[in-house]
Amino acid sequence: MKNTKRALAGLIAVASAFGFAGCGKSSGNEESSYVDKVKVEDTDQIAAIPDDAEKELIWLSYFDINPTKREPETRTDLDLFQKKGGSITYWQTTSLEKYEALAARLMSNDPPDMFWYEQKMTFPANVIKDMFQPIDELVDFDSDMWSGVKDTADNFALNGKHYVAPIKFVTNSVLTYDKSMIEAAQLDDPYDLYMAGDWDWDTWYDLMDEYCSAASDGEERYGINGWFAPFIFHSTGKTLISLDEEKNEYVSNLYDADFERATDVLYNIQKNGMYYPDWVGQAADAFKKNILFYAMGPWAVSGSHTPADGEEWGIVPMPKDPDSDTYYCTPEINAYMWVKGSTKNEAMKTWMECARLVNTDEKYKAIDKEKFFTTNPNWTEEMYQMAYEETFTEKYVQMIDPGYGISTVLSDDDAATTATKEAIISYMYSSVMKTDDDGAQYTWTQLRETYKNTIDSELKTFNAEYKKFIGE
Repeated sequence: MKNTKRALAGLIAVASAFGFAGCGKSSGNEESSYVDKVKVEDTDQIAAIPDDAEKELIWLSYFDINPTKREPETRTDLDLFQKKGGSITYWQTTSLEKYEALAARLMSNDPPDMFWYEQKMTFPANVIKDMFQPIDELVDFDSDMWSGVKDTADNFALNGKHYVAPIKFVTNSVLTYDKSMIEAAQLDDPYDLYMAGDWDWDTWYDLMDEYCSAASDGEERYGINGWFAPFIFHSTGKTLISLDEEKNEYVSNLYDADFERATDVLYNIQKNGMYYPDWVGQAADAFKKNILFYAMGPWAVSGSHTPADGEEWGIVPMPKDPDSDTYYCTPEINAYMWVKGSTKNEAMKTWMECARLVNTDEKYKAIDKEKFFTTNPNWTEEMYQMAYEETFTEKYVQMIDPGYGISTVLSDDDAATTATKEAIISYMYSSVMKTDDDGAQYTWTQLRETYKNTIDSELKTFNAEYKKFIGE
């Protein structure tokens, strides 16, 4: 059941990032884009699809863009696309079988036109399997509409051709806390520490340690629950797998010294009893269990999970590396992939521009924010800034983790056979917080040696396919 809940949380996070489940609270999607409910007038920022071009796009996915019985209102991006002459036809598949369904369509020479980008396996793994085609003829990265995402898009380029054009960035995970718990324990407010430039691994750890150490006899206290381990690695500015530009191949960073420091922090959180490992679905439940920090996407602390009247919560980003002056974030990227074999470039160009515009235009963003506060009246401006805006300012450098898109063994949680249903890269990020069957906690050295050969072997196979794809 625990693993099922974790898998469901992942799907909810994707849903909330995109907003495809609308405002229905029964779906579990608490961060849907309210701007999707706003009808807009036509705009001259986007050209209509030419009369002699194909106007219907085929969308292969596990969620529909069109209105449904459950969500009968037309989304803003679709409304705008229809005003430009376009339409979208939905080919349904499942989240677990999406790539298999796409491969079958490609093999039968009956491809859809577009497919949802996901961090795991879309790029570069399924790009070099010829599932997708470059989007450079659709997207002008020097234009006002797209220039703001060019640096990110450059991470998704092969042979100088781009395959991913982000339409929106979503916060993967934040640290939510109950201010009354902070005050009762006489701890420094994390938000104040962050604003003073003092929010790093050390101050974060010290707060949890002080809180847990002050537990009375028979009282159980914990420092943290949720999803945070990968972001501690990423705050060093490095990932377990990276592209070596000189060699032009993907390499392992298992022995990087900065990861020794990151894993020391995570190891000690578990060793000293500060980590609550079981699934907790919302912040309020975590606080009732005397958990100081709840680490999860903003979807889990808003909507039906929002603070009640009289509650005062705070939110801060993940702590930075104390040995670095740079702030790093790892965003969830919303984007549409152009499927190999699709010839509907005019319609695809128009659709992508419609999707980009409704997620970036200030009037739509203002409506989105206003509606959010209507549903979440006990949120503060500080919380909103930290959860939805702060990590996408110039203060932060975006981290793109290629390790999630290398191979089934390394990257595909859906195909994982381990007890935790994690592929090796996902597993390695949190592995020092796990224990063996005898309850002994794994060390980074032990785990490195256990998985080194598998990682090297998978990279060798992948790099051979990669070099073939780019013509080397």
